[in-house]
Amino acid sequence: MVATAEMQRVAPPQPQQQGEPRAMPAPARPRLALLDALRLVAALAVVLFHWTAWHHGNWGRHGDPAAEAWPWLSQFTAVGALGVQLFFVISGFVILLSSFGKSPARFIGSRVGRLYPAYWVAVLGAAALIFVVWPELGVNRSPSDLWANLTMFQGGFGVGHLDGVYWTLWVEMKFYLWILAFTLIGMTVRRVLAFALAWPLLGNGLYLGLRAAGHDVGWVQHVFFPEYSALFAGGMALFLLFRFGHTPGRWAVLAVNVAPATQWSAGIQQRETAELTGYDYPTALFALIVVGLFAVVAVIVLTPLARVRLPGAALAGSLTYPVYLLHQLWGWWIIMLLSPVLPRQWVLGLALASVLGAAWLVHRWVETPLGPRLQRAVTTGLGNWPVLGERLDRVS
Repeated sequence: MVATAEMQRVAPPQPQQQGEPRAMPAPARPRLALLDALRLVAALAVVLFHWTAWHHGNWGRHGDPAAEAWPWLSQFTAVGALGVQLFFVISGFVILLSSFGKSPARFIGSRVGRLYPAYWVAVLGAAALIFVVWPELGVNRSPSDLWANLTMFQGGFGVGHLDGVYWTLWVEMKFYLWILAFTLIGMTVRRVLAFALAWPLLGNGLYLGLRAAGHDVGWVQHVFFPEYSALFAGGMALFLLFRFGHTPGRWAVLAVNVAPATQWSAGIQQRETAELTGYDYPTALFALIVVGLFAVVAVIVLTPLARVRLPGAALAGSLTYPVYLLHQLWGWWIIMLLSPVLPRQWVLGLALASVLGAAWLVHRWVETPLGPRLQRAVTTGLGNWPVLGERLDRVS
C-alpha cells in the first residue's frame, strides 16, 4: 500500500546475464506515472466502499445504512474493498525497488521514514476523534491502546486497531520483515524468484495440511499469511520481469501466484461483501476482478505505458497513503455531521475534498520535512551499532 521514494527513479528492463546476479543500484529513469495514479484509484475505491457501501449507518437524519443512501452507486462500490488486494500487488513490486541494491540499514531507514510520520499523525488524530470528539465510536476501544498503535505492531501484540484500516499495515509490516531477511542474506534474482514461488506454496501447504489434520493454523497465518502472500509474491515476479527481462520461469512464477491469490481473495471478499454491504455477488465476479488487478499492473509496468508521463501523478501517488490512513473514521464523522442538513451528493463531495485536503497537509507539512530526516537518523543509528551495525550497513 505504501509506495517508496525509490519509485521516482527505477530501472529499465534488463536482460538477465548468466550466473547469479546480485542486486546493483539501478540506473535512473522517470517514475512509473500510471502506477502512481493506479495507487490513488485503489485508495479511492476503498474510500467509496467504506463511505457508500459499508453498513456504517451515518447517512441522513435517521442514520441510514450506506447502501440504502446510495442504492445505485453502492452496487459498484461494494467491490471497492478489493483496492486492498491491488495495494498488496503493487507493494510486492515497489518494495523491491527500495531493497534491491540497498543495505539492510538503508532499507529499514527508508521504511521507517516513509511509514511512520503520517501514521503517527493519523493515530493521534484517530485517538482524539474516538476518545474526545466522537466517543460513541470508541466504545470498544481503550485509551491505553494508543501506545501500542503508535508502534504499528499492535497486531502482533494482540491489541485492537484504533482505526480498522490499520490491519493492512500489519500485513505489510510482516512482508517487510521477509524482505529485510533477504537484504541480510543477500539478494539475487534467483533467490528472489525462488522465494516468490516457495513462500506462498509453503504457507498454503502448511495451512491446508495442518487444518485438515485438525491442528492450530494461527502461527501459519501470522508468519506466512497465506491469504495475502501470493499477492505480494505476484508483485515481486512482476518486478523481476520489469527489471531483469522476460523468461518463462518468471512468467510461470507469476501465473502460479495468481491462482492462490485469486482463490483466497475471491472467497474472502465474497463473504465480507455479503456481510458488510448486503450484496451477495458470485465468487466468480471477485475472481475475475482479482485476475484483472494483476493484468492492469502488468500492462502498466511491462509495456510502453511504463514510460507514459502523467501530470500530477507523482502528487497522486504521494497522497495515497495519508488518504488511506485518514479516510474512514474522519470521513464517517463528516458524513454524520453534514448529511442531516445537506444533500448527500454535497456531503460526499465535501467529505472527499476534506480528506484529500487533509492528506495534502500531512504530506506537505509532515511527510516531506520529517520523512527524510527520520530515514537518515535511523539509517545512521543502525550503521553505528557494533557488529550488528556493520552487517546492517553493508550492501548485499
